[in-house]
Amino acid sequence: MDASVIVAGAGPAGLMLAGELRLAGVDVIVVERLPRRTGESRGLGFTARTMEVFDQRGLLARFGEVETSNQGHFGGVPVDFAVLEGAHQAAKSVPQSATEAVLEAWAADLGADIRRDHELLGIAEKDDAVEITVRGPQGEHLLRTEWLVGCDGGRSTVRKAAGFDFPGTAATMEMYLADLRGVDLAPRMIGETLPGGMVMVGPLPGGVTRIIVCERGTPPRRRTGPPAFSEVSDAWQRLTGTDISHAEPVWVSAFGDATRQVTQYRRGRVLLAGDAAHIHLPAGGQGMNASIQDSVNLGWKLAAVQRGTAPETLLDTYHGERHPVGSRLLLNTRAQGMLFLRGEEMQPLRDVLGELVAYPEVARHLAAMVSGLEIRYDVGTGSHPLLGMRMPPLALTRKGRATSTAQLLHPARGLLLDLADNAELRRRSAGWTDRIDLVTAVPADPAPGSLAGTTALLVRPDGYVAWAAPGSHHDLPMALERWFGPAR
Repeated sequence: MDASVIVAGAGPAGLMLAGELRLAGVDVIVVERLPRRTGESRGLGFTARTMEVFDQRGLLARFGEVETSNQGHFGGVPVDFAVLEGAHQAAKSVPQSATEAVLEAWAADLGADIRRDHELLGIAEKDDAVEITVRGPQGEHLLRTEWLVGCDGGRSTVRKAAGFDFPGTAATMEMYLADLRGVDLAPRMIGETLPGGMVMVGPLPGGVTRIIVCERGTPPRRRTGPPAFSEVSDAWQRLTGTDISHAEPVWVSAFGDATRQVTQYRRGRVLLAGDAAHIHLPAGGQGMNASIQDSVNLGWKLAAVQRGTAPETLLDTYHGERHPVGSRLLLNTRAQGMLFLRGEEMQPLRDVLGELVAYPEVARHLAAMVSGLEIRYDVGTGSHPLLGMRMPPLALTRKGRATSTAQLLHPARGLLLDLADNAELRRRSAGWTDRIDLVTAVPADPAPGSLAGTTALLVRPDGYVAWAAPGSHHDLPMALERWFGPAR
């Protein structure tokens, strides 16, 4: 085998997955068609949940100073995300190119073999391996791997070659995105609905201004390259009456509102993550964030199966957990597109939704949906409010020293958090200490309501609570075996 896992695509999903696999000691090759990062940035910033994910891996410091905000929207209707108690604020104006640079450096530091200028041409699945044909600087050659993961975007070669079904709806409109220099435009951070469409303006680092233009009635076009900037500036002038044709375009792109999702996230030894598995309107900047979280869900499971510590059935939970999340993502982005991009006929609905978000429960529901904090996985029945939910950031004191749940998850191992110094808990989990860290600690501050009376928590490497005491109907060894394989 050339590597235990080969990842196709060095975007955020592929690089995050490579880092997760290397934390677990799995050898991984990343093949990427492009010879270098483009510097283009479809995505900006990251949601509260992705902030937590990066914090769990010790990555936030690599981004330096990050501007954060609680201000967001749902389909152009402002929503105050401060209603989400105990959550990070979302990062604003971090270009996707910067996120990719951080993730690539992290994955490389961990020992991932990242091969740029290597285009995947085809695959052949065998009983015990996947063979992929790659064209690189030295010509075509074969690579063999136990597992192949397609993180190669919306036009995924892996998805097509492996025969995944990709149902959904085709694009009905075309929108423009352009990063510009030499233009002075008032910010329209959540966009502005105009009689003929919608425009959005946001500042980027380095004196660059990003605009998005949606002119209603513009049909999607088959393009072999980016649109001319004149198309963008003409549409901008028709909508706003302002001439921006003098601006210097740094990057120009077009995108549509196609909505598709594969019916399976895994077929044998081939899996998909990120845009290879789901495409949608980029409403609320959720795409990159969902892609990163696909990889964090998959990485530790694939590593456990590859190392033989967990049965292959653990991989079935990747589809079981992330496919519904993807479906929910497509639902909310379609809803936002209808609210934001349709004409005056939608104004009554916008007005009603604007009234509803004044209620904290409604605002909390929408904010959690867009930020990824509403996700609850099926980890078994029980009454504890955190079962299946992400572990909220919690400051802890351990042996007189300060730590936190995020810090304890840096190695991407399971975490059994003993909040009651329980010797019986330690005895019953002893057969899994090669895969989990057993930590005795107490909350540094009064425990929030969701943790009131909690004596122990089992947290998966992706940060989700798999068992809690009291409140879980599963026995601790049963939960440990389900997520981490048989005891040793």
